[in-house]
Amino acid sequence: MEFTTQTAADGATRMAIDGDLIIYHADEIKRRLIDGIRGNEVFELDLSRVGEMDSAGFQLLALAKHESRQIDHTLRIVGHSPAVREIIEFFNMVAFFGDPLVIPAGEHA
Repeated sequence: MEFTTQTAADGATRMAIDGDLIIYHADEIKRRLIDGIRGNEVFELDLSRVGEMDSAGFQLLALAKHESRQIDHTLRIVGHSPAVREIIEFFNMVAFFGDPLVIPAGEHA
């Protein structure tokens, strides 16, 4: 599991997750997400390199989105990997997250 943080073009803080959003990494992911949201008015989460996501990973994303709304900060989830899209669509939660799900050219849904 690797986390990379940088500044996005619009000044937001962007954190990319390279690895799996699964229960075995839940504590570390939760800590980093909550710290990132609380420490930045606009926090962007790049999930393009997430290989696997389980229901615990989904719950962490829902918690992060809820936390950002509670403190009036913005959480943007971008670069949804196929695994992330699959889980979000499975739970029918695209509207809850409110972030566009973009399918890259050449990738079949």
